[in-house]
Amino acid sequence: MNVAYTFSGFLVGLLVGVTGVGGGSLMTPLLVFLFGFKPAVAVGTDLLFAAITKTSGVWVHHTKHGSVDWKVVSWLALGSLPFAVATLLVLKHFMAVGKETTGVITFTLGVALLLTACSLLVRSVLIHRSAKLDADDDIVDDKDDEPENTGRFQRLQIPATVLVGAVLGVLVTLSSVGAGALGTVALLFLYPKMRTVKIVGTDLAHAIPLTAVAGLGHLSLGNVDLVLLGSLLIGSLPGIWIGSHLSVKIPERFLRPVLASLLLLIGLKFVLQ
Repeated sequence: MNVAYTFSGFLVGLLVGVTGVGGGSLMTPLLVFLFGFKPAVAVGTDLLFAAITKTSGVWVHHTKHGSVDWKVVSWLALGSLPFAVATLLVLKHFMAVGKETTGVITFTLGVALLLTACSLLVRSVLIHRSAKLDADDDIVDDKDDEPENTGRFQRLQIPATVLVGAVLGVLVTLSSVGAGALGTVALLFLYPKMRTVKIVGTDLAHAIPLTAVAGLGHLSLGNVDLVLLGSLLIGSLPGIWIGSHLSVKIPERFLRPVLASLLLLIGLKFVLQ
């Protein structure tokens, strides 16, 4: 175990607990720039890290809050999991023929960070609109939570959700970024009448199989550092717990713009290098 890795895991966990920002957008750049890991190893390790840390959150959402729409999860997974596997096969092929994949992963990571930064800025607006739509409903019944009623695209709702899943599958597999922040914003756009707690629970439930499949795929490619993974987990779990309790005391409207600006700078560095 490396104490520096554990402390970094604690800090990232703390920020995730306070802000709700996905760990990938914070952890992967940290591993690349501060500790000098190759982007592929940083991405692969962070994917398994995300799959493990998100599991307890889904359990709470499903058992305590009942806030997971499993139909939407299945539609997202129908697009994301096959495309994640296809992306892994492409990476494996490039590695087999001796082509360098670092450039593709680095560029994709930069794009994902830029998109995540933008999503942080628009997320609060979408949440506000979603809450306003709920308040404007005079009659609330059980059907309001069904995808067919809350969907923006009506008959095309299922294909649109599968397509979003496919994009997330490629993006997350190549960068480890997007399963949290981008997934939440996508669901807020696709299902404007769905309750926010259900958006979060559904996105979290979809992120687990996606990050697990992508992470195990990277493990088979040799892109996971197990010692690093264990050290990060030891630090992050208490960090997330403490951060979740601090979140009610720290104004979100101050932290999100700062984080968005930081991710924009990091994303630009990845894209331009």
